[in-house]
Amino acid sequence: MKQKRLFSRLALVLVMPLLVTPDLAAQAASIQMNLLADWTTQKDTLMKIAAAMPEDRLGYKPTPPQRNYGEQILHIAEANVNQMKRLASTETAPVIDMKATSRAVILKALEDSFDYGTAVIKGQTDQTMLQAAAETRFDSFRGQSTRARVVSFVMGHTWDIYGQMVVYLRLNGVTPPASQRP
Repeated sequence: MKQKRLFSRLALVLVMPLLVTPDLAAQAASIQMNLLADWTTQKDTLMKIAAAMPEDRLGYKPTPPQRNYGEQILHIAEANVNQMKRLASTETAPVIDMKATSRAVILKALEDSFDYGTAVIKGQTDQTMLQAAAETRFDSFRGQSTRARVVSFVMGHTWDIYGQMVVYLRLNGVTPPASQRP
């Protein structure tokens, strides 16, 4: 009986560290992995909010000078592609039809833009993320940017448009997916 208890305690002492020690790979901070995690989370959130507006309301805009809901989605898709091209990837960028009005085409454009960004980020390393991105007209007010900064910028831009989309939904009596409760 004493031997069984001793064996149980010894097994517990040997197994416990395995249960509470975090995976070493999870402990290693990585710029590329952090950006990829944020990018994929943003894709999930944006795909849900983009699909939340009823199809017959995709042309809705609160005031005449603003983009309509569908145009907001396409604007995000276009910005994703244009900015991610700056990371010097060999991935083929999708073509975004900025005049699309069909829900299926608009949602596919958004999904394709995020999938392209995912492939581009996966092709980076922490070292390449710290390298200078290809210059564009945006550098005139931001200055030279690292590839990591480009990803961060386009994600911030997307969150800005997301906030506008929330307002569009609420003005149409739709609760945004992230605000829905069971």
